[in-house]
Amino acid sequence: MNIILKPVITEKMTELGEKLNRYGFIVHKKANKIQIKQAVEDLYGVEVVSVNTMNYSGKAKSRFTKSGIISGRTNSYKKAIITLADGETIDFYSNI
Repeated sequence: MNIILKPVITEKMTELGEKLNRYGFIVHKKANKIQIKQAVEDLYGVEVVSVNTMNYSGKAKSRFTKSGIISGRTNSYKKAIITLADGETIDFYSNI
C-alpha cells in the first residue's frame, strides 16, 4: 500500500510550512497516523512531531451541456497535516 499519494502545494500550505513548520499530504484512505508518520520519516528523512488527519467526502456535481445534464461525483480523499521538529524542513521544489 502506497501511503503518501502526493503533497498538497497551495498558498495556504506554503504559508503554514514557513510559519509553523507544517506540511500537507494526500494520503491513502485506510492509512493511520502511525503509518503516515513512518512513511514521511522514511521518504524525506525528517523527524515528525505530530500528525493530524482529515477525511473529505466526495461531492455531487452536475453541469449543463448541449446534450443535457451530466451528473457525477468528485473523489473522496484523506489529507494529513504533518508537523516537523524545529530545524527540519521539506523542500518540494528541489526536483524541478
